[in-house]
Amino acid sequence: MHGYIRRLAEGALRKALQCAPVVALLGPRQCGKSTLAKEFLKSRESTYVDLQDRVGRNRLTEPELFFEHHRDHLICLDEIQQLPELFSTLCSEVDRDRRPGRFLILGSASRDLIRQSTETMAGRIAYLDLTPFFLCELPDTVATYEHWIRGGFPDSLLAGDEEASFDWRQDFIRTFLERDIPSLGVNISVTVMERFWRMLAHYHGQTINWSKLAESVSVSVPTLKRYLGILEQTYMIRRLQPFEKNLKKRLVKSPKVYIRDSGILHGLLDVEDYDHLLGHPAMGASWEGYAMENIISVMPKWRPSYIRTSNGAEVDLVMERGERQVLFEFKASKAPRATRGFFEIRKILEPESAFLIAPVDIRYEYQPGVEVASPRFFQLD
Repeated sequence: MHGYIRRLAEGALRKALQCAPVVALLGPRQCGKSTLAKEFLKSRESTYVDLQDRVGRNRLTEPELFFEHHRDHLICLDEIQQLPELFSTLCSEVDRDRRPGRFLILGSASRDLIRQSTETMAGRIAYLDLTPFFLCELPDTVATYEHWIRGGFPDSLLAGDEEASFDWRQDFIRTFLERDIPSLGVNISVTVMERFWRMLAHYHGQTINWSKLAESVSVSVPTLKRYLGILEQTYMIRRLQPFEKNLKKRLVKSPKVYIRDSGILHGLLDVEDYDHLLGHPAMGASWEGYAMENIISVMPKWRPSYIRTSNGAEVDLVMERGERQVLFEFKASKAPRATRGFFEIRKILEPESAFLIAPVDIRYEYQPGVEVASPRFFQLD
């Protein structure tokens, strides 16, 4: 039985509330936003309102009076996208009293998706993202393979057994399509979106052939691109952009697409447990996306991209910060081997370091300038 598990975002949340009147903590549904907020609120005078609940919404029938009455409290408004009309009142209240740390709002959509509602909050609001659990946040009692197969959503990861975890993810996928997306005011065909999302799982870690995919799903390319945008804005997929700097070589210019949570990926692919994953053709791509998300999580100030030349030389992940570059290749093997293309690009870029990220127990030198490491214990020296 696990108690409260501390999150990487806690420090950033504490700092943001010391600076901004309103802090928006955004992330996918059931990733732990409410749990984190409630734990955080224990240490201060606060008022929590769940806007998914009718009783909670009724408390804000007269929001001006409610805000005035609780002006000395940190007010937490959970699932803020349920009442987008609240933002204008929130803005007026903040203009009356601009002290930092007055409101913590939680939402299940990205800042891009709720931007129209928050335009009036410019200069008054700070945004933070919360994801499902990263590997570095978990106690040693949770094995890496468990996190990989189940993903980081708390109810999936901490379920009693593999069957319960898989069932939770299937329910999540169904509810996300049938209730969560429509609740954001987004008009979709649930049937088409489900078919598209499941097909995207087969494109995991690849560039998309839009014409071929549109033909398979029987809808137009513009419709599919709109659906992809919805999945990205609700934290379900990542578009990894191609490397942009001039290398005097022809580079692939299309982004690669990943299902961000490995457990949701396995749910979409009907991969029920770890034994099933080990024999699955998507195992390598699954590890690539899983390890990549965990590396990005511990390098939040770095910009991710990938690089692939026209002759097929490729590096899975290039992390950049100013003039600094670090290369990553992901291998689902206890004895990983780098490709010739990896060394070709390493020679061109001359990065400060390069890594093969694999399910290994110890970090060791592969050859000078290249190390093998686990995503669990990775830190950049």
